[in-house]
Amino acid sequence: MGVFVYLPLVLPLSALPIARLAEQHLHPRRAARLLTTVAVILATCSLVCLGLLVVVGTAQLPGNPLPDGWSDAEVREAVPHDAFAGKASILALVVVTTACGFTVHRHYRFRARAHRALARLPGGDVAVLPDDVPYAYALPGSPGRVMVSTALLASLDPAEHRALFAHERAHLTGRHHRLLLATRLAGCVNPLLWPLLGALVYSTERWADEEAARVTGDRRLTARAVGKAALVSRPVSGGAAFAAFAAAGPVPRRVAALLGPVPPDRGWPPALTPVGVAALVAAAGTTVSALSALNAAVALFLVLEAATPL
Repeated sequence: MGVFVYLPLVLPLSALPIARLAEQHLHPRRAARLLTTVAVILATCSLVCLGLLVVVGTAQLPGNPLPDGWSDAEVREAVPHDAFAGKASILALVVVTTACGFTVHRHYRFRARAHRALARLPGGDVAVLPDDVPYAYALPGSPGRVMVSTALLASLDPAEHRALFAHERAHLTGRHHRLLLATRLAGCVNPLLWPLLGALVYSTERWADEEAARVTGDRRLTARAVGKAALVSRPVSGGAAFAAFAAAGPVPRRVAALLGPVPPDRGWPPALTPVGVAALVAAAGTTVSALSALNAAVALFLVLEAATPL
């Protein structure tokens, strides 16, 4: 395996430039999908290599259920600094598993509590909650619903209500909660991927902004609704796992983008631009990470197979 087993643990650094530039230069829909894809692939490769290190580390523990041959010197030599890396990887995997479990549990616990609260309200895709705290967010499910407080509705004009509802419906239609959860889990696997989550949150909000502007046919009206909601909205406790109308993303940048022209929905960015170079670097890092993880997995399999007595 050599150093290949360690490369996927640090190659997420190659995605940092695209995390900063994608939200500024790509259409928000394409930026969101690109960031999620890169994050999931890089996190998967990191997890595979962490698992390989755990196998080597566990084989060195006394009383472990693995074959005795897996702790031979020939196996340990396949991993540089095997004594430290093997044991550290066990602790790291425990931390990763705990963080991912907590994230998933928090996501679905809030979702279940919200749906139980909505069971007492009339049906429809919009649920208006009598609450003095202004907020609005999209609650996924079967079916998904838009949750909005009476306080926020009172802060907006009737025309701005349409922009609000279109924005939240865009979150549901685009399955933004899945993108956010996948990228949040990727950050739990490898902390180097956390910057991609911030960029994704902004991109999903911009995506929903553009959909709201398309539905209303008035970009200035949508910008005014976003700005007014941001002045009065407060985040809902436990609701950070879902997209919110004005609680996520730098609102002044969102308003400025809505006051400008519709962003071009092109494919791969031009290669001779900063965002094009950043996309190529991210693609190269993702490819090398996948190949390194595959190489390390095959190499360890062959070494362990040779060390396992028949």
